[in-house]
Amino acid sequence: MKAEKIIAKTNRRSIYADLKNGQKLLDNVKKLRILTGIKRAQVFFRQNIYLCAFKKKQDEMISVDGITVEFGGSALFSDISFVINEKDRIALMGKNGAGKSTLLKVIAGERAANKGRVSTPKDAVIAYLPQHLLTEDNRTVFEEASQAFARIFEMEREIAVMNEELATRTDYESDYYSNLIERVSTLSEKYYSIEEINFDAEVEKILFGLGFMREDFTRPTSEFSGGWRMRIELAKILLQKPDLILLDEPTNHMDIESIQWLEDFLINSAKAVIVISHDRAFIDNITTRTIEVTMGRIYDYKVNYSHYLELRRERREQQQKQFEEQQKMIAETTEFIERFKGTYSKTLQVGSRVKMLEKLEIVEIDEEDTFALRLKFPPSPRSGNYPVILEDVSKSYDEHLVFKNASLTISRGEKVAFVGKNGEGKSTLVKAMMNEIDYDGKLTLGHNTMIGYFAQNQASLLDEDLTVFQTIDDVAVGDIRTKIKDILGAFMFGGDNITKKVKVLSGGERTRLAMIKLLLEPVNLLILDEPTNHLDMRTKDILKSALKDFDGTLILVSHDRDFLDGLAEKVFEFGNKQIKEHLYDIKGFLQKKKLDNLKEIERKTVK
Repeated sequence: MKAEKIIAKTNRRSIYADLKNGQKLLDNVKKLRILTGIKRAQVFFRQNIYLCAFKKKQDEMISVDGITVEFGGSALFSDISFVINEKDRIALMGKNGAGKSTLLKVIAGERAANKGRVSTPKDAVIAYLPQHLLTEDNRTVFEEASQAFARIFEMEREIAVMNEELATRTDYESDYYSNLIERVSTLSEKYYSIEEINFDAEVEKILFGLGFMREDFTRPTSEFSGGWRMRIELAKILLQKPDLILLDEPTNHMDIESIQWLEDFLINSAKAVIVISHDRAFIDNITTRTIEVTMGRIYDYKVNYSHYLELRRERREQQQKQFEEQQKMIAETTEFIERFKGTYSKTLQVGSRVKMLEKLEIVEIDEEDTFALRLKFPPSPRSGNYPVILEDVSKSYDEHLVFKNASLTISRGEKVAFVGKNGEGKSTLVKAMMNEIDYDGKLTLGHNTMIGYFAQNQASLLDEDLTVFQTIDDVAVGDIRTKIKDILGAFMFGGDNITKKVKVLSGGERTRLAMIKLLLEPVNLLILDEPTNHLDMRTKDILKSALKDFDGTLILVSHDRDFLDGLAEKVFEFGNKQIKEHLYDIKGFLQKKKLDNLKEIERKTVK
């Protein structure tokens, strides 16, 4: 009867409040075994284990302690240390080759450091999204995304198996039985401390947010491009709700709406985040801290990217001042030594100054990219007044309608942006303009329209037997020929890279080379399909400046809001099988879209 009273008086709140750890639960189970026999203890245990589940507050943070990584005997970075707090959203910045991606891999456990370590709290989850990966091909999109919960499902199965064994075994006083109770206690504590969620609903919400349609859910992952597979992997990471998310260029291959959704999620739902990105608007919106990797060390700023740029400039000015003062002191000290080194009465002073100079640490000035290149397009041959006219143009692939009865006119000299979710027809319309696909309706290119076209597959059309330098030298004419090496350097082809054959270049390098080739050809209609995916911020700024000065007509398919800002004067939105013209720049368009979305939500709420 005593045991029954104990059970009757026990409720969720009292157990949760009184039991501070799994061991106390186990002790209670053992007491009940003594009072009423093992069967009653099993019932209490199986029915009430979840009542005492608690989630430990992790006071310890993830810390990077004295990390050093070396390549070929030289240190990429040395003795790096910093702490990652629970709600930190960190931008990892630095020039290409500084070691940003390597540092992410070390934190993720994907690569070992030569020295130092990464300390993490017990049971902390770190999730890493690299730039390039492939998901399994034998699952559907929904099944692959649901793998985020695979460990939870496995825990549930293990608990069921152990509970079944508890119910059937009779060696109640054996060590094995006690160990079995301890194992199921520990695992159940973890399992029931996890917030109860509707797994399918969570998967749907994340997939929709990342741009997938419901009909995509049952399609095999093998049918999707690398960019879409990256989104599936990102969905798995977000569903896990890890303690730290590591993202390396997550916005490549995403449309603007999906990027904005991801920003919202990371700001409102994620814990700690470290991101590498060349999307200035993205990192400015989500991050509150910036860690710069430069010259083998780091600088840690508790500000977003734009503010960091200001502080970095101030830091470098201080370094320059300290360097100049130190050099002046060294010159004066050296002069004193030279002047009095043979003077007996000054021997001690000279010796003291010599030792001081030997021990002196020279002030280093952080490397700064002072390279300034103003890339200018060749003058555009004059085209007709309207380089592009569409009249009731439609396009379908078998039963799939992409867009219908699209009509638009682009005037000479206009700079316009094509925006919308992936799969809504932006690249399809560009291919129709290039006469690469058939379509219904009338599409007219104006008089003397000369098109320069950059597409994602443009890199595959390069001559693989030429070197980087030869590829550009073959198309460069006039004064620009004297600046070929400067142009290549601006697009990250410095030093010996210009002698590489095209055949050995990576996909990103080929893309950049194809972009340079296009920029040097005389055209009056430029069509650029996602031109910034493989460009760093400095190179994007050079390209953007050149496009602003371009005196022809420009059509940009891009998800990069910062790149489009101040460049595109008009927006054509692709969606719902239509193409809609907006007489706004990208900021005005996005502001209007937010208002439209709110109105749509209000309409649905009223219904």
